Amino acid sequence: MDLPFDGAISTYYAEGAPDAVRRAIDAGDKADILSDSYPYEKRMNGSDYRDELRALQIELAKLQSGIKESGRRMAVLFEGRDAAGKGGAIKRVREYLNPRIARLVALPKPSDREAGEWYFQRYVRHLPAAGEMVLFDRSWYNRGVVEHVFGFCTPGQRERFFRQVPEFERMLVDEGIHLVKIWLNVGRAEQLRRFLGRESDPLKHWKLSRIDVEGLSRWDAYTDAISETFARSDTAHAPWTVIRADDKRRARLAVIRRVLTALDYPERDDGVIGSPDPNICGGTAIWTG
Repeated sequence: MDLPFDGAISTYYAEGAPDAVRRAIDAGDKADILSDSYPYEKRMNGSDYRDELRALQIELAKLQSGIKESGRRMAVLFEGRDAAGKGGAIKRVREYLNPRIARLVALPKPSDREAGEWYFQRYVRHLPAAGEMVLFDRSWYNRGVVEHVFGFCTPGQRERFFRQVPEFERMLVDEGIHLVKIWLNVGRAEQLRRFLGRESDPLKHWKLSRIDVEGLSRWDAYTDAISETFARSDTAHAPWTVIRADDKRRARLAVIRRVLTALDYPERDDGVIGSPDPNICGGTAIWTG
């Protein structure tokens, strides 16, 4: 079987990865958490996870009905390092929702015309109308992190973004849009383990991109860009929620709970919802780099 990008991920693992990362991957089995700073040693039990997930997805269906009937608007931004589990979390949020109400927005590279527009313009087109929930699989924060790390924007463009984003988000909130910003964070060893799994599985090759491969050696540049993004866009009206996603199961449950606690809706069961696990979910202070 031919490996994507000529086996560049395996090559990085063998020749370019830090020794500590390689040792963590070699020593861990499938259920082990590879990060020493993660508060749990093992992945969440599958049976417990499925039970909690089903109960929370029932609450999501109630939330959807409440949004539709009340005409409210919700926008949820999913950001994070590559392979942090954004797609899997979004899938569990939308799994039993009406796609006409809970819309997914995953924008490709901007066209030549879009590149000549105001930066936020193409995102504005996809904001929720009355009775809608929109889930952004990556968002306008591309400019703060990925575009900067890979040189796809100029320093001046990025600086303009940081000047404008707090006010842009304030306008959304003032307009009545319930804005939830989620950052899924994953440790370096776990990220590489997930990439190796994608490289070896033909059904997951589509998940890999050249950006993923080249980004492996730019961990520190990503860390600096993320840190600055948090410092300049974590505001009282649009705060970040950071979820440590080394265990995908716990992360998905925390994501759903964060969405469910964003607003009230009829027949809401607070006993089921509880609150996101504070050991892995909180403000930017729990971000570990």
